[in-house]
Amino acid sequence: MNTTEYLHLIGETIKNGPYKDDWDSLSAYQVPQWYRQAKFGIFIHWGLYSVPAFSNEWYSRNMYIQGTKEYEHHLAVYGNHKDFGYKDFIPLFTAQQFNPDEWAALFKASGARYVIPVAEHHDGFQMYKSAVSHYNTYEMGPGRDILGELKAAFGKLDLELGVSSHRAEHWFFMSHGKEFDSDIHEPLERGDFYWPSMPEPDHHDLYGSPPSEEYLEDWLIRCCELVDQYQPKVFYFDWWIENAVFKPYLKKFAAYYYNRAAQRGTTAAINYKHDAFMFGTAIPDVERGQFAELKPFFWQTDTAAARNSWCYTENNDYKPAGEIICNLVDIVSKNGNLLLNVGPRADGSFADEDKEILAAIGGWLGTNGEAIYESSFWRTFGEGPTRIEEGQFTDGSAKVFTPEDIRFTVKGNCLYATVLVFPVDGVVRIKSLREKSPYFEGIIQRMSVLGFDEQPAWERDGEALTIRTTAVASALPVVFKLELA
Repeated sequence: MNTTEYLHLIGETIKNGPYKDDWDSLSAYQVPQWYRQAKFGIFIHWGLYSVPAFSNEWYSRNMYIQGTKEYEHHLAVYGNHKDFGYKDFIPLFTAQQFNPDEWAALFKASGARYVIPVAEHHDGFQMYKSAVSHYNTYEMGPGRDILGELKAAFGKLDLELGVSSHRAEHWFFMSHGKEFDSDIHEPLERGDFYWPSMPEPDHHDLYGSPPSEEYLEDWLIRCCELVDQYQPKVFYFDWWIENAVFKPYLKKFAAYYYNRAAQRGTTAAINYKHDAFMFGTAIPDVERGQFAELKPFFWQTDTAAARNSWCYTENNDYKPAGEIICNLVDIVSKNGNLLLNVGPRADGSFADEDKEILAAIGGWLGTNGEAIYESSFWRTFGEGPTRIEEGQFTDGSAKVFTPEDIRFTVKGNCLYATVLVFPVDGVVRIKSLREKSPYFEGIIQRMSVLGFDEQPAWERDGEALTIRTTAVASALPVVFKLELA
């Protein structure tokens, strides 16, 4: 690739398009309607780190930190780092069971509306055909354009494609390999797999050696190449792009991406964390957490089916499907989307636990999806005693919901009340719908229970809307549909 020509193309596209590389111009961005309505998507962490399948997706960093469990594991299983380094996993990553059509069918059956594979993780190995680097799945390992094949398969089933770039952190991610006799050593030049392996910031924060102009231009070109080759509807960024030196390049990328979408007559969306983008120019994302209250702006949670890792490992601690469904309902009631990660094995197959979780979510959405898809938030997100801990990395333990925890969504003339834990006695009391409620003064014409034939009995007084059922029972959330006058 001629980087000078590509950088010129980027500049001309920004110059001639409706979006310029400044926050004022980018603030005209509007979230695509399809994205607001989709509610549920799939995230995929799959790469070289899936070969060792040990600890988590940060294996490439931690295997070079002396004394860590990954370092010791690597010595015991693969030998000395100078003889078998991270690059030596590439020939072992053959993806012999990867079937993009099977993946697409699995995700479609889960009820997901969009899918975001990680195109490049911190390790720097590209999961697509690239003109920027030879270290990609088309030229090495599987010998296939993984992302291109997935795009084609998703298109057959009307699944929207997104991509995720975690490239920013590669600036320092492999640096500890320089501290002893490993396969990472100077000189490292642009184009090398381990380049640049600069000193790691203290505490993984924003300090330390800032990325160079050469690196930042390389980062920008890699992101724009993904836009041009695969036309993703969503572009997800991981952390560390909030570093101040990235800001001019973030604005360039956003302007280029939005302008390219405008040229094609399609839509674009960017996910970001930690105020990396100016509020209103892209979509905030909360990693492994959510908001405690309803927000007036659209947002997204990204979390994983496993608590301990984003990629497949042999000891993944999987969440119950019911917990994930409850979180989906809670997030949607607060004007958000849920992006749920699954991690395939190195060969491209999925663990039974992943498939069972996705099937359970799909089954629930098949019955109750009208309360989720294309829905909007109500005057209050819900009620009940369980308080959500707000912020990122708060999903380490399960939330304990009760029969009093209820969430609301609306669509058309219907108000949906989802009971997160259905009571054994079949009696539900909704305080937000009581007589003279500050939230509701409307008229309930009809009431039904999604997935059940029983017509519930109900009455309102000054305490609550009380609903009585005799034949409704479920271990998963139950949705009451209230048709209003």
